[in-house]
Amino acid sequence: MIGKTRLGARLAAFLLPLCVASAVPAASLAPEVLVEKGQLTFGVAATFAPFEFKDGTQLAGFDIDLIQALGKKLNLEPKAMNMEFKGLIPALQGSRVDLINSAMYINPQRSEQVDFVPYLKIGNQVVVAKGNPAKITGRDDSLCGKTIAVTLGGIQETQARQDNERCTKAGRAEVKVLTLPTAQDSALTLRQGRADAIFDSTPGAVKLMTELSGVFEAVGPEFESNTRIGLAVRKGDAAMKAALEAALKEVVADGTYARLIAKWKFPASVSLLN
Repeated sequence: MIGKTRLGARLAAFLLPLCVASAVPAASLAPEVLVEKGQLTFGVAATFAPFEFKDGTQLAGFDIDLIQALGKKLNLEPKAMNMEFKGLIPALQGSRVDLINSAMYINPQRSEQVDFVPYLKIGNQVVVAKGNPAKITGRDDSLCGKTIAVTLGGIQETQARQDNERCTKAGRAEVKVLTLPTAQDSALTLRQGRADAIFDSTPGAVKLMTELSGVFEAVGPEFESNTRIGLAVRKGDAAMKAALEAALKEVVADGTYARLIAKWKFPASVSLLN
């Protein structure tokens, strides 16, 4: 029979390599193959406040702050390539960027094209003009016959087209899906009365209603509230995926992740990491 002392020593010897492996600094995992040496080139569509947007000439938002924190952990300088959302995955697949950092909703179709590193979960809301002149009650049959403004190529376009299909199959009036280049364009179209509603992330809806409380309001319950968003890397790019995962763990451990959630006034429910 092995004594307790000898058993403890053997167990410690077995566990030590695992502990050491789990403590490997993220910087040591930084990929060597990059678009530009020493830089973390990321694709972003800066049209989705409060995740990424233009503040004057500068990019701002939760994702912009997050990539700066991740870059520090990896000893790489983040470099943004701002483009239309629909061009992000082609840019990644064509090796013009190292990753996509643009609040990309994770779904089966995208997961066939890229690999994801999830970092938040969010819901969505229907936003209407203050006073709700179109009498919309949420993401339901009250949308039939209405116009919804959405960002071209974004998840909201998919959701609106699903609603149109549901309405027409039930013999109701179709949903007119008005596609626009940015989320800001959609909000402006709603404000001008050229659309009856928009779909927005819950954090985005909160930002709109905080900044323009007399202009917009949310109606109906939050929908798809467990939607995950993630950083996207090329399919099979294990090195980049591992580096980002390690950097994220360090950003969570030092409190930066929680501070960014608080800074951008996100609800606590968005947290996917702890």
